[in-house]
Amino acid sequence: MHQRSLLILSTITIVLIWQVPYGRQILYPLTLLATFAHEMGHGLTAMLAGEQFDQLLLNADGSGMALWRGNPGRLATALIAAGGLAGPSVAGISLLLLSRSQRFASTVLATLAVLLVVSVAIWVRNTFGVVFLLSTAAVLALAAKVLPAAIASFVLHLMAATLCLSWFTDLDYMFSAQATVNGMVRPSDSAAIADALWLPYWFWGGVVACFSLAVAALGIGFVSRGVGPQR
Repeated sequence: MHQRSLLILSTITIVLIWQVPYGRQILYPLTLLATFAHEMGHGLTAMLAGEQFDQLLLNADGSGMALWRGNPGRLATALIAAGGLAGPSVAGISLLLLSRSQRFASTVLATLAVLLVVSVAIWVRNTFGVVFLLSTAAVLALAAKVLPAAIASFVLHLMAATLCLSWFTDLDYMFSAQATVNGMVRPSDSAAIADALWLPYWFWGGVVACFSLAVAALGIGFVSRGVGPQR
């Protein structure tokens, strides 16, 4: 199947499921993976800034938290906050780039399973997060083993489309000053950027939303330029 056709089919599938009753419940596992990508975006950006990424929490209500420590400057603090907001889009495009050839789809699924297990071993500490991510790793490993290449490629594209489109479902959060995690009210990532730099939180929410859209559009445009069936 053409790469462009897979992209269109996976994107339409996600959008249609969002519209049907209980559609968001159907996509619940993929929503949790988007949250995981968000929190890993914070943690990995903190590590790139030279700080310590201690642990990651993933909750059943779809929320999460990346706990890091250090004493970064104002710009690094803003980048760490933005890393979470942009994380799902970057992860989604990375999946698309890695799955351009169908013959590598099973390998990519298996690699994702290994990365989830490694993440659990190093960073994930709450029970729900451990159970969900290990279960997801097992499903991905099984899919890598039994699914035909074309179906495995479609699964990857479905995951990538969800991650790339998750910035749209996060618009309320991007333009909010506060968020509730585990019953605690905390500053949103946009507010954290505003506190570290200047200008109001809604300005930075708009900047990150535009960046996420641009990353998704450029990545999808690049990937879809592939010609002919991807085998």
